[in-house]
This record gives sequence, C-alpha cells and structure tokens, in this order.
Amino acid sequence: MKKIFTTLVLTAAMVVPAWAGGLLHNTNQSIAWQRMMARGATNEIDGVFTNPAGTAFLDHEGWTLSLNIQSASQKRDVLATFPLFQTEDNTKLYKGTASAPVIPSLYAAYKRDKWAFSGFFGFVGGGGKASFDSGLAMFDAQVMAGIYSKTKALLADQPMLKSLVGADAVMPSMYSINSSMKGHQYICGLQLGAAYQINNHWSAFAGFRLNYFDGSYVGHVDASMGDEFKQRVSVAMAALPPEQQAAYAPMLTALAQEGGLTHIKLDCKQTGWGVTPILGVNYKTGPLTLAAKYEFKTNLNIENDTKTLEATAMGQASEELEKGMSASYGHGVNTPNDLPAVLYVAAGYEIIPKKLRAAVEYHFYDDKHAEMANDKQKYLTHGTHEVLAGLEWDINRLFTVSCGFQNTDYGLSDDYQTHTAFSCDSYSLGFGGAVNLSEKLRLNLGYFWTTYKDYTKNVPAGNPGYCNTGLAGKDVYSRTNKVFGVGLDFKF
Repeated sequence: MKKIFTTLVLTAAMVVPAWAGGLLHNTNQSIAWQRMMARGATNEIDGVFTNPAGTAFLDHEGWTLSLNIQSASQKRDVLATFPLFQTEDNTKLYKGTASAPVIPSLYAAYKRDKWAFSGFFGFVGGGGKASFDSGLAMFDAQVMAGIYSKTKALLADQPMLKSLVGADAVMPSMYSINSSMKGHQYICGLQLGAAYQINNHWSAFAGFRLNYFDGSYVGHVDASMGDEFKQRVSVAMAALPPEQQAAYAPMLTALAQEGGLTHIKLDCKQTGWGVTPILGVNYKTGPLTLAAKYEFKTNLNIENDTKTLEATAMGQASEELEKGMSASYGHGVNTPNDLPAVLYVAAGYEIIPKKLRAAVEYHFYDDKHAEMANDKQKYLTHGTHEVLAGLEWDINRLFTVSCGFQNTDYGLSDDYQTHTAFSCDSYSLGFGGAVNLSEKLRLNLGYFWTTYKDYTKNVPAGNPGYCNTGLAGKDVYSRTNKVFGVGLDFKF
C-alpha cells in the first residue's frame, strides 16, 4: 500500500510534460521558433531567449516588443499488459491527455548604441493541465496485487470468512477500481539581462532568469466490491448463526462501502523557485552568424501544501501507511526539481542577402546532474542531445515563410521510464510565416507537431517486478504533440 501512495504522489509531481526541448524545459517560446526552430543565431527580437547576445545587433534603435500566444495539446498513452487485468490478452490501454489552451510569452528589448537591455516572460517548464481520467496501470496493478496478497493472508486464518468469499483470495473479477488524477504544473520564468556590442563582429550577454514553480493536483484511487460479490456474501451471511453474523458484520460492512478494499485521496499544491544565471556570446561577419548560450543549473525545490491526504486498506487506516505518508509527503515536505544546465550552439548563414537564410543548431541538457525526486536522474544513460535546422525565405517585402526540424535524443532507460513521467525520442517539424503589416508591425503564424518513437518496457517477474507487484508485465509508451501559435512584433 505504501508503494501505491508513493506512485500517486509522484504522478502529481510529474503529470505535465514539456512540449519541446529537454526533459524539463520548454524551448518553444516564440512563433518564430515554431515556424523555423533553429533560432539560436537570430539577431531578431525572439533572440532575447534563444540568442540574447545577438540583441546587440538588433536593427532598430529604441524599443522592440513581441507578444506570442501558443495553444498546445498532447496525448500520453500506455498500453499495459499484466496477468491480473481482466481483459483480452491481459492488455489494457490507459489514455492521458495534457493541454494548455493559452501559453503566452512576452519579449522586450531596448537598444541604444552598443547596448541592448532585454527582458522575457514565459512558461519555461511544465506548461498546462493533465488528466488521467481512467487512472493508470500502476494504480490498478498495485491495487490488484495488494488486495490479492492481503486477502489471501486474511482468509487463510479465517476459514468461515473464506467460505463466504468462495475463494482463496479476493480476485479482480470480484471488485472494481475507480481512479483518476488531474493537475496543472507551470514553471514561469522572468528573464532580465544586457548585451554589449564589443566591436563590429562580437557581442556578449549576461543575465538571469527567476523561475517560479506552481502545481496543483487532485487524485483518488478506490477499489470497491462488486454488486455480485456483495450479494453472494449477503446470502452466505444470512445462512450463518446470529453470533457468527455479529462477528463478521463490522468487517464485511466496511469492505462493502465505496473504496472499502482500498481508498487513497490526494489534494496537494506545490510551489518553489530558483534562479538561472545566463551567459551568451555572438559573432557576426558578413552573411555568417555564430552564437552560443549557457544556462547554469537551477537549484529548485518544490514544497507541499497538502490539504487532503487519506489512505485506508481493507476498510481500516494503517498506522504504518500513515507514518510513511507523513514522513515523505506531508504538509511542508520539499522535493528536488532542478532545471539542468543547458548549452546552446548555433550557426546562421544568409544564402541570399536579405532574402534567404538557413540555420543549424545543437543543444545539450545536462539532465544527469540535475537532481530529481528519488534521484531519478541517475537512471539516465546520458544528457539530452538535440539537433535543429531551419530555413527562412523573404518572398517579398510583405511575406516571409519558413520551416524547421528538430531531433531529440534522451538518455532513456527502463528504470527511468514510469507511467507518470515517461519520455520518447522524437523529431519535430514546424512551418509558418510572417506578414509585415507595416515597417514597425509584423504578424507571425506557426504550427509544429512532434512524432515520437514508441518505447517498450518489459518487466520480468521477481523483485520488484511490474509496478512492485513481483509479477511480470509490459508497457508500450506512446505520445503525440501539436502546437499552434500566433504572435505580434512591434517596434517604437
């Protein structure tokens, strides 16, 4: 039972993923990125995030602003196989959905001579709401295995109760499981800094980003006796002598209630904050631009504000379970959720001056040295590697079109993957365009989607086995992702 509650809380901590970037980052912070992706060598306003040193080469003296609105949706499915599942081939599909109807980001830069002062606000991690309305395989598997083992031990010492049940243990066909988890998770980032143009070729940037974590989660797991089983026990009880009925009535009454076999409920809010120092450099010569940005690791702990935390087994509260819950997940407990150090390196080239541009880029996320809950980062085989490429064409003074590609390679392993926080290697494609409404006003439109490679995890029987049940099992993790956005750049 302690394992079941642990996984419920871990679900609350990780239900919302990032839509682009590393395991914990969102890099899709502008519509210009959506439609080209490789923006690490840009000298335009979105470079405040992707190439802050390049803002020293902005083509406008004074203020430049950019407002971007994105809408994202994602599916996270687990096709689970477990011997106690009461389905064909013991296989069941668990569907998870994550959505963020509105993801805003705001850029601002003020350029004067060789200096450019800039600011950015956006959701650098998390980014939406997630729900698992039909629960998760880990809940069902652990509840089934837990009920089986506990009732088998109980019935072995209670021959009369065993005769009422009509089996050696309470089997999955005798009860139903109702579970769900819903929550939101946002990491808001406010970035400030300054870039300086050293000479005609070089510029540098120094700044920081203040990150604030906000999460709210509500979930439950209830295992209840089925109507047929209740009726069978009721008939058997009626045939017993009055004194035996009196002896078994309290226990059977408790078990017959909603959630009588297993009941877990959580209502928790989490908050935390951390600071990310940022350095950048930009080199520009003729049609070529080279740029790099380094974000230092962010130490970020999230603290529980727990409103509801309930757990009972077989109709009774467990002192051991209550103690474990309070020690690890009670009100005020802190959990590490570091943002890893990140290195961005990019090159941009004007194939046709003022007309056709191309860019390539590389990202490295040092995930293995960013502390996660339960030291989960140790199970990664390496940090995240990303390769990006993009192309942009100014059709004329009015219209611009662009497209981009991103490939993401995580250092995944079976021990890292869980139902609540799994990732899949992927590639993304983006396209879109811009319309110059005037010399100082530009409209951006973009769309990108991500294609994920399914990840299959086979778990042999033994210790711990599938979801800590000791039995064998199998998971196939799959994801989908689509993001649309619109933005407006303004100079004054």
